[in-house]
Amino acid sequence: MTGGTNAWQRVGAAVWFIALLAVLVWLIWGYGERVGLTEPLHKVLAFLLSVCVVVIVRQAPRLWTHLKRQRHREQGLADKVYPQQDAPFVSPRRPMSGPHDLREHLREYHGFLWRFKVRLLLVVGEPDQVNAIAPGLVEQRWLHDQYTVLLWGGSVQAPLDDPWWRSFSTRWRGLDGVVWALGKAQSNDAAAMERGVRHLRGLARKLGWQLSLYLWQVCESDWPQAKRETQPVGCLLSSRVSAEELETQLSQLVAPLRQLGLDQMQRKRDHDFLLRLSQELKDEGIARWRQALAPLWGQFARGVPLRGLWFSLALPSTDNQQADRFWRADPAWGGVLGDQTAHPRRLGWPAPRIAYALVLGLVLLWSTGLLLSFASNRAHIVQVQDALAGLDQAGQGDEQLRALNELMRELGRLDYRATHGVPWYQRFGLSQNAPLLETLWPRYVEANNRLLRDPAAANLQRQLSALVKLPADSPERAARATLAYDQLKAYLMMAHPEKADPAFLVQALGAAEPLRAGVAPGLWQGLAPGLWQFYAEQLAVHPQWAITVDPKLVAQARQVLLGQLGQRNAEANLYQQVLDAAANHTPDLNLAQMAGDTEAQALLVSDSSVPGVFTRQAWEGQVREAIDEIADARREQIDWVLSDRPGDIARDLTPDVLKQRLTERYFDDYASAWLDFLNRLRWQPARNLDEVIDQLTLMSDVRQSPLIALMNTLAYQGQAGSRRQALGDSLLQSAQKLIGQEDKIPAIDQQRQGPSSPLEATFGPLLALLGKGAEGANSNDSLSLQAFLNRVTRVRLKLQQVSSATDPQAMTQALAQTVFQGKGIDLTETQSYGSLIAASLGAEWGSVGHTLFVQPLDQAWERVLQPSAASFNRQWQRAIVTPWQDAFAGRYPFAA
Repeated sequence: MTGGTNAWQRVGAAVWFIALLAVLVWLIWGYGERVGLTEPLHKVLAFLLSVCVVVIVRQAPRLWTHLKRQRHREQGLADKVYPQQDAPFVSPRRPMSGPHDLREHLREYHGFLWRFKVRLLLVVGEPDQVNAIAPGLVEQRWLHDQYTVLLWGGSVQAPLDDPWWRSFSTRWRGLDGVVWALGKAQSNDAAAMERGVRHLRGLARKLGWQLSLYLWQVCESDWPQAKRETQPVGCLLSSRVSAEELETQLSQLVAPLRQLGLDQMQRKRDHDFLLRLSQELKDEGIARWRQALAPLWGQFARGVPLRGLWFSLALPSTDNQQADRFWRADPAWGGVLGDQTAHPRRLGWPAPRIAYALVLGLVLLWSTGLLLSFASNRAHIVQVQDALAGLDQAGQGDEQLRALNELMRELGRLDYRATHGVPWYQRFGLSQNAPLLETLWPRYVEANNRLLRDPAAANLQRQLSALVKLPADSPERAARATLAYDQLKAYLMMAHPEKADPAFLVQALGAAEPLRAGVAPGLWQGLAPGLWQFYAEQLAVHPQWAITVDPKLVAQARQVLLGQLGQRNAEANLYQQVLDAAANHTPDLNLAQMAGDTEAQALLVSDSSVPGVFTRQAWEGQVREAIDEIADARREQIDWVLSDRPGDIARDLTPDVLKQRLTERYFDDYASAWLDFLNRLRWQPARNLDEVIDQLTLMSDVRQSPLIALMNTLAYQGQAGSRRQALGDSLLQSAQKLIGQEDKIPAIDQQRQGPSSPLEATFGPLLALLGKGAEGANSNDSLSLQAFLNRVTRVRLKLQQVSSATDPQAMTQALAQTVFQGKGIDLTETQSYGSLIAASLGAEWGSVGHTLFVQPLDQAWERVLQPSAASFNRQWQRAIVTPWQDAFAGRYPFAA
C-alpha cells in the first residue's frame, strides 16, 4: 500500500528554498559589512543561523497546529464533548440541515480557516452501497467527523450537479476526494462503470478541480459479521497508476488477507470475510477488476485520478449517528482517510495556477540570473585584479604605459556602466561596478599623475619658458604665437578643470608632445591619444586633479601673446582667414549671371567678374559667420586665457573692435570690387539707326531689359549687411505719422541718424535711383530709373517713326534743324536726363553712369545726325563755300 507524491509541490518548495538561500547569500556577502560582518567566518555563521531561523519559522505553523489539535482533543475528552473509546458520542446541539449550518458548525470548531483543516469527501453510488459504508449518509445528506465531512453526491449513473454540495468547492480549494461505493455486480457492468466515470469527469470540469477517486466495493455475506474486527482492506495507488500496478497491488493483498482471515476464523468461525475475499481475488477478483478498469485508464488521467481500491462488508451504524449527523469513522475508512498525499489540484490553467507558474518561473529566472551575475562579476573582478597587478609589476617606460592603458580601459568601461547601467547579466543585485570604481580611481590618479599628467605639465612649462626668453623683436615669437597660445590654454585648462575642453586639450597635448623620452615612438603614438582623451574627459568631473601653475610664467606668456595680437599683420592674417574660409563656397559673378535670362551681350560688353567672396551670398553664408567666430575666439582669448580680468585689456584688442574693423575692411573691399567691375562695362556700338532702335527697345523692355536686371542685382548686392528696421518700430512710426498729419513741422528721425548699411556710402546713390534708398531720401522731383526708361521709350518710338517714314532723311534733317534752331526734342531731353543721372551717381560711378545712361543716347543722336550732317555739308558747300571761292579766288588780298 503505497502513495504517490506531488512532484510540482516538491519542485516548487525546492525552488523557493534555493531562491531564499540565494537572497540570504546576496544580503550577507553584499551588505554584511554594514552590520559588522567583516570576516568570512562571521558571514558563514550568520548564513547558517539564518537557515536555522528559516527552517524553524517554516515548521512552526505545523507544530503549532499539532499542539492545538492535541490540546483541543484533550480538552474535549475532559469536557466529555468527544466520546470515550467505549462510550458513544452524544451531541447536545440542535440538528443541522443546510450548508449554512454546516459552515457555522465547522467555523465554530475550527475557526475561520476551517476549510484548510477539514477534508471534504464526496460519497457517490447507489443508496444501498452508500449506506453500507456510511450508514445514514443518504438520509442525512452529510456526516462529519472531527476533521472529515462526508457529503452525499447521489448516483453516478446520472449527471452530478447538486448546488448544495457544489457550494463547498470554491475558487481557492476543491473537494478533497470522491468515494464511489459499488457492488460486485456493478463492477462487472462495463457500461455503468464507463458512464459513472464520464459523469465524474464532467463534474471535475465544472468544478475546475481534480477529483481523487476511491473505488469501494461493498461485499456480501450470508450471515452477519457485525462483531468482526474491521480494518482497511485495499490498496492505495500512485498518481501514474496502470493496470500492471493495480494487478501487482491486489496480488500482494492475497497472502496477508488469507493469514488475517484464518486468524479471525480461529477466534470465531463466522468471521470468514477476509479469507473469502482473499480467495475471490485470487480466483477471479483481480482479473475482474483489471478487465473492468481497462477501458477507463485514459479517462482516469483526465480529471479523475484513481487513488485507491477498497473492500469491506456493510458497516454497522449507531443511534446517535442518525440523530446528530456525527460520524464515527470505522477502521475500514482508515485507508481513505490515511491518504494524506492526495491534495486538490486545479484543472487547466486558471489565474492562480498561471500566477504560481509565473512566480515559479520568475524565481527560476532570478536564481539563474543570480548565478550568472555572480560568475560574470567574479570574472570581472579577476580581470580588474590582473590590471592592477600588471601596473604594480610593470617595469619602466613601455610596460608602465601599457599597464596604465589597461587600467584606463577598465575604468572607462566601469564609468560608462555607472552612467548607462551595467549589462543585464551583471545585475540581479550583485553588481560590483561601484566598489570597483572606488578601488580603481585612486590607483589610476596616482599612475596617471606620475606617467602622464605631470610630465605633460612640465613639458608645457618648458615650451612657454622658451617663448618668454626669446628677444622682443625675434620673428620666432610671431611664428610660435599660435602654438604658444594653444599651449598656454592647455596649461591653464589643466589648472582650471571647470574650463576644460576635451577635444582641444587632446589636440594641444598631443601636438605639444609628439614623442616621449623612454617610450617607443610607435607605442606612444598609438596609446597617447586614448590616454589623453580619457584624462581630458574626466578632468572636468574631477576638479581635484588640478595642477599648480607658475603665476609668473603665465603672466609673462600672456604679455608676449597680447603683444603679438596687437600687431597690424596679425589682423591682416585674420582678415585673410576670413576670405580664405569663403573663397571656395561662392563662385564669381559675371555680367551674364547678373543679367539673368536677358540678352546682356546685345547692350553691354565686359570680360571681368566680381569675386565670389564679395557677394551678398558669401557675406550671409560664410563671411559674417567667420568674422563672428574670430570675434568669439578673441573674446575667449581675452576672457580667461590671456587675462584674468578682461577689463584690463586694451580696447583695440577687444572682440567688438576687432569685429568692427574686420567688417569695415571687408565692405571696403566689397565696394571696390563692384565698382571696379562696373566701371569696366562698355556699351555695345550700333552701326546704324535700326540697331540703335533695337538696343533702345531691349533697354526699355520691363520684362527683358538687361539694364533692369543688372540694376536689380546691384540693388540686392548693395544691401548686404543692411540693418532692417524692426516691424514694431515701423508700425509705431506709421501710427505716429497718421496721428500727426496736421503737424507740418519736420521732425528729425532718431533712427535715421547714421548709415543703415555699411555699403550705403557706395551704393546709396544707385539705391536712391531705384527707389530703394533711405525713407524720405527721394522727393517728387528726384531722378529715377523708371522715369529714364519712360523717356527712352518715347525716344525709341520717335526713332521708329523716322525709320518707317517714306523719306527718313528729310525727317532726320527736320529733327536736326529743330535742334539747331534751339528747340528741344525727346531725344535731346532724354540725353540731358541721362547725363544728369550719370552726374548724380558721383565720381565713383562716373564711368558706369556714362556707359549705362549717356552713351546709348549719344549713339542714337549720332545715328540721327549722321545723314543730316552730310546734307548740311553739301548745302554749305553749294551755298557758301563754292560762291565764296568763285568771288574771291585770285583776288587781293586773298591771292597768294
